[in-house]
Amino acid sequence: QLQLDVSGGGLAQAGGSLTLSCAASARTAYRYGLGWFRQAPGQEREFVAPISWSGGSTWYSKSGKSRFTISKDNAADTVYLQMNNLKPKDTAVYYCAATKEPVGTGVGDYEQWGRGTQVPVSS
Repeated sequence: QLQLDVSGGGLAQAGGSLTLSCAASARTAYRYGLGWFRQAPGQEREFVAPISWSGGSTWYSKSGKSRFTISKDNAADTVYLQMNNLKPKDTAVYYCAATKEPVGTGVGDYEQWGRGTQVPVSS
């Protein structure tokens, strides 16, 4: 069991930047990967980016590529999502989730979910 504490959400302006943090308190014997998802109002939950335990395996969804960056601080057991050049279409509730490696890109691949944080992006 993992406890995932998410912070950093809030109102942002189009063209601005925001960084989300997800601090993990591990209560499992297995190594795990972390991923970011988001869910816009009335839409299905969408994959954004994953990161492996080592931090060496990362990639991005179409929506996040070139604008978002995922990183990990192993000492603090915290994963970050740096979002640049935000657009109104990025408005959503963002989620941090954990999965036993290898990391996947589907909602069903993740076993533990943190509390969502709202990110409204104004025009």
